[in-house]
Amino acid sequence: MIRILILTGFTFLFMHLHATGHITRYINMKYSYISFSAIFILGLLTLVQFYIYAKGDDDGHHHHDGDSCALPDCGHDHKKPSRIKSIFISIVLIFPIISGLFFPIASLDAATVKTKGFHFKGVENKDDYGQHQFLKPDRSVFYGEDGYRSIMDKEKKPFVKDKKLQLNDANYLKAMESIYYEPSLFTSKDIQFNGFTYNGEDQTKNNQLFLLRFGIIHCIADSGVFGMMVEFPKGTKFPDNKWIKIDGEIQTMYYQPFKSNIPYVKVKSWKAIDKPKEEYVYRKN
Repeated sequence: MIRILILTGFTFLFMHLHATGHITRYINMKYSYISFSAIFILGLLTLVQFYIYAKGDDDGHHHHDGDSCALPDCGHDHKKPSRIKSIFISIVLIFPIISGLFFPIASLDAATVKTKGFHFKGVENKDDYGQHQFLKPDRSVFYGEDGYRSIMDKEKKPFVKDKKLQLNDANYLKAMESIYYEPSLFTSKDIQFNGFTYNGEDQTKNNQLFLLRFGIIHCIADSGVFGMMVEFPKGTKFPDNKWIKIDGEIQTMYYQPFKSNIPYVKVKSWKAIDKPKEEYVYRKN
């Protein structure tokens, strides 16, 4: 019966995530067909398990009459699984169902960035890859150095040709990855994008901050907070979590806290905007 309840729970969880749209917080939606297919697969497995249970054969062994199976050489395994082990496994399986259905989904913001820590992995140490990425979308771990270079040499071309980079939900991650891949090609190029403000703790100037968006490349495991440092005219300050749209010019600088040269934007104009309905950005292709 426990197996039936667990399978039913997972089936309902996936249905709930798709019905509410919360599935977008866990995977890139171009892979949504996989999780959608899981609803039917889990539903089928639930029916199969219910059929086995209804037949009274839930333990997966044949029943025997009398003492004929008590013989040591009957050929059947009479060892019973540890009850504590079974309870532990059940709790482990039930927890994601309960958390997915009843725990609120947090709205990620500057406080989340501060809690997780903010650093520039993959640039400070190219062999230092964390579960979550920061600033720079980086898919090199999926392709290897040579394969990644070949892909990026092709993907950067449309952005290099553009007189002005206008980032939107569809091209945000691809454009950011291209800029960080070879910043020298984008120096002095105009750019426009929006995001939420994060002041951080290591800025060298009060008029510098990071403009960021949370993004998912494939799934939550390779999610991150992506964007650029932006520099406003002197005397301009913003609190954390202020959504703004900026127009500016891409430059590069050596940023001591990251011990790296990074691209940044010298802001020419900006305006406050409402938080978008979809705060996340996704890698489309």
